[in-house]
Amino acid sequence: MIDPTVFEDSRGYFFESFHLEKFRTAVGRSINFIQDNESLSKYGVVRGLHFQRGGWGQAKLVRAQWGAILDVAVDIRPDSETFGRYFSIELSAKNKKQLFVPEGFMHGFSVLSEEAIVQYKCSQLYNKESEAGIYPLDKSLAIDWQIPGEEMIISEKDRNALPFSEIQSFLK
Repeated sequence: MIDPTVFEDSRGYFFESFHLEKFRTAVGRSINFIQDNESLSKYGVVRGLHFQRGGWGQAKLVRAQWGAILDVAVDIRPDSETFGRYFSIELSAKNKKQLFVPEGFMHGFSVLSEEAIVQYKCSQLYNKESEAGIYPLDKSLAIDWQIPGEEMIISEKDRNALPFSEIQSFLK
């Protein structure tokens, strides 16, 4: 988690949304972000769980510029003690928190507010041939997306993604 220092006064606020040296100190490593992405989604949208295979693995620095999301990262590093476990946190324009998602993790989010604009930096370019995804409602992951099932909006691609039990086929 990265919780930036926010300077507020009667005019509004200011904060550094990215500062390489502060990031390096917080995360314990340097990184070269080379692509920024932004999405607008409405309440109930669940995006993910996505990742890129092989040499195209992406680290991401995620924040909500508008609204609120539940941001989720799932560990898919085969030799990790936390393989298959997830971490989630609310990111919002109000709290200004950011989540660093390292390579070796799937990523997704659900929209908790009426609308949300999500911005994230990536350490690797998008590569369609290496993209992969796991069904976000897979029972073995047991992710609480904080959206009632009947209100979830999930793309056809994500609804048809493979179950987590088949993750090994992606990791070879």
